[in-house]
Amino acid sequence: MTVDEPSGTKPTDSDALALPSHTGGLAGSGALDRLVDTARTYAQASTAENTNKAYAADWKHFARWCRLKGTQPLPPSPEMIGLYLTDLAAPQRKTPALSVSTIDRRLSGLVWNYAQRGFTLDRKDRHIAAIMAGIKRTHARPPVQKEAILPDDIRAMVATLPHDLRGLRDRTILLIGYAGGLRRSEIVSLNVGKDNTLDSGGWIEILDDGAVLTLNAKTGWREVEIGRGSSDQTCPVHALEQWLHFAKIDFGPVFVRTSRDGKRALDTRLNNKHVARLIKATVLKSGIRAELPEAERLALFSGHSLRAGHASAKVTRRDRFRVNLTKAAGL
Repeated sequence: MTVDEPSGTKPTDSDALALPSHTGGLAGSGALDRLVDTARTYAQASTAENTNKAYAADWKHFARWCRLKGTQPLPPSPEMIGLYLTDLAAPQRKTPALSVSTIDRRLSGLVWNYAQRGFTLDRKDRHIAAIMAGIKRTHARPPVQKEAILPDDIRAMVATLPHDLRGLRDRTILLIGYAGGLRRSEIVSLNVGKDNTLDSGGWIEILDDGAVLTLNAKTGWREVEIGRGSSDQTCPVHALEQWLHFAKIDFGPVFVRTSRDGKRALDTRLNNKHVARLIKATVLKSGIRAELPEAERLALFSGHSLRAGHASAKVTRRDRFRVNLTKAAGL
């Protein structure tokens, strides 16, 4: 028996779906096994992969906190969770306090984890709601407005990248993300073809006039068109074609890791943190907003900066690429 899953509780969410107890002779015969496996896949796909990882980490942190306090995470106790949230906002030791948004996310993670285990945690319970309201009133700060990346900025940023395979990949990420107004998660979830892999968040289609991206976004499926640019140096479609060619990618994830020497593409898909780090690194190297201290410059730009300057071109027209927004965006 472990502290994370006390005796008598339901198993973790990856194993939460099992054969019904009344299947009789069918159980274990394979008649329902395939459906159970498929149901587990659908259950895991109900939330994004990064969200699943974050929620799993939330539960692990809370279970460890309970162990240190001499209590158990199950069944849910609103009073105990209220104390947990208090400790996150005002820790007694030298541990730094978490931001209000992170605490709120941790609470959402607990609600989700309890639901997977067959319990209900009511966020509106007074022991939770009152404490969260007090935390927000005491510690909440207005969000830092991220700066939009402008045409001169993106050109300066891509100019800082080396001319090896890794540099070509990162140049493509910046140009595609900027021209399409994409979220960083949308960029790294792209596949070469439709449904190549289970973790695909969309795919690309390269045409004579540009590329069409089909994305499974937060608001549902959408298509984004990216026209060809004014020159090969800043054309996102040309960069994409060059990356796929030299990286020898014709299946699976578009953007993958490279070898240490930056000369060989690997099989592992990049995560969205790479895009954020790439933006910050190239902002610093390019000298954008150089009049500000480095910490302030880094705080002004994030993965959202690629999509803050303009809206992407949603494909709602019968004739694609009638208006080339890539050239209109300065590329």
